[in-house]
Amino acid sequence: MKLLGIGSRIDHSEYGKGVVTNVSSKHYWVTFLDNGLETIDLDSDFEIIESVEDEVDTVSFFDVERSLVKILEKWSDTHEKVALADKWKGGKLILEPSGGLAAKEMPIDTFFHKIVMVRDRIRVMEQKINSSKNLDDQEKVDLQQYITRIYGSLTSFNVLFKNKSDQLVGERSK
Repeated sequence: MKLLGIGSRIDHSEYGKGVVTNVSSKHYWVTFLDNGLETIDLDSDFEIIESVEDEVDTVSFFDVERSLVKILEKWSDTHEKVALADKWKGGKLILEPSGGLAAKEMPIDTFFHKIVMVRDRIRVMEQKINSSKNLDDQEKVDLQQYITRIYGSLTSFNVLFKNKSDQLVGERSK
């Protein structure tokens, strides 16, 4: 049996996706996206996503942290913390229908989180379009214009963002 090296990525039947952060004579130490650090037997049931060879010595915590951040960025929708403007913290969103029907209330923090997730998923979609090998340049441009219009439609929610750099931006006037 050939050992996986540090930095190898696996998909474990029980713990999910992770990266090998250390190797001993009987175990892999693996940091999993959803389950944190686990030790698993060398002959555990897992699929190799990416194998790194000849890297079986110890690594620093910094190296482990850097590897984990790269994995999270690759597999996650969220890439950064986004702050809600201070004036909205603890506030609530109230939707009042006509006709005397009951109003719907939601914490603004919850609503803001959903807007940020939409923004982040659009960014991921944009990256996938731009890196696609199946689309030609004109198709990429066409799809990018739709994404720009989506951002433009969502700019009404910019009032919720604390930092201007986090806001949604549509087409800029020339």
